[in-house]
Amino acid sequence: MGLGCMGLSWGYTDPSQSHEDRVTFLRAAFHAGVRLFDTSDQYGPFTNEALVGEALEAVRPEVFLATKGGLVVDAERRTGRNGSPKYLREALSASLARLRTDYADLYQLHRVDPSVPLEHSWEALAALAEAGLTKQIGLSEVSIEEIERAQRIHPVASIQSELSLWSREPLAEVIDYCADHGITFIAYSPIGRGFLGGSTDIGSLPAGDWRRNNPRFRADAAHVNRTNIVQPLEQCAREIGATPAQVAIAWVLAQGDHIVTIPGTQRLQYLQQNLAAGAISIPEEWMQRLNNLPTAVGSRY
Repeated sequence: MGLGCMGLSWGYTDPSQSHEDRVTFLRAAFHAGVRLFDTSDQYGPFTNEALVGEALEAVRPEVFLATKGGLVVDAERRTGRNGSPKYLREALSASLARLRTDYADLYQLHRVDPSVPLEHSWEALAALAEAGLTKQIGLSEVSIEEIERAQRIHPVASIQSELSLWSREPLAEVIDYCADHGITFIAYSPIGRGFLGGSTDIGSLPAGDWRRNNPRFRADAAHVNRTNIVQPLEQCAREIGATPAQVAIAWVLAQGDHIVTIPGTQRLQYLQQNLAAGAISIPEEWMQRLNNLPTAVGSRY
């Protein structure tokens, strides 16, 4: 289990925390046993990588740094895609400078750019790996057809996609494909952006929190999602002596030995609870019930 670092600088940022608080948190995460730290140049943009680099520079040989390129943010904070080889080469160089390291352990194409053939983007990432600037390369939010196109050029080390009790789309094909082809699946948002852990009240979220505009958090959808998904999850948690967030993480990990998950948090107590989820075994009866929960109301974005 790793740590998704995005929320420290983008989307979910807690305004009550200072830069020093976030540095301290990342170092505490390392001392708590976290070794995989996942970030991206998009988060901030750029500030999340700089934060991670500052916090972990002293322990760089002991951590696995995963970052991403291929998403760009304009002056109005609108996100676009750029998968051109030139851009990706420049993006990784800039990421390494912010991360205060000579190489990434994993560099991921954050999204496929529809205006650039995937093969061109992947050839560029393969060249970066061959040059030693990243040890491995991966893809994010892709189809099996796209994975196979990349595999013909250079081994795909990982696929990163959202996976949780309310985002189960990868279970249809991608999870099994990864298992059959020796590809690590990195599951982000295993707690459903906090919703599955009990953060279902949109009114309690900070003013700048992007979940305020997320379809699944809007009042009508949130009511149904809480009734259909969160309440059974809470019942399971009570019966096995865990928190709902821990059950949500344990369910994700139970989908395969090739799955790594990167829940995000900004609080050490929640980080410690999340890490403890790795030791939780969900009874078979409850696994079946959780597997058959209704589909979430509202799109992911």
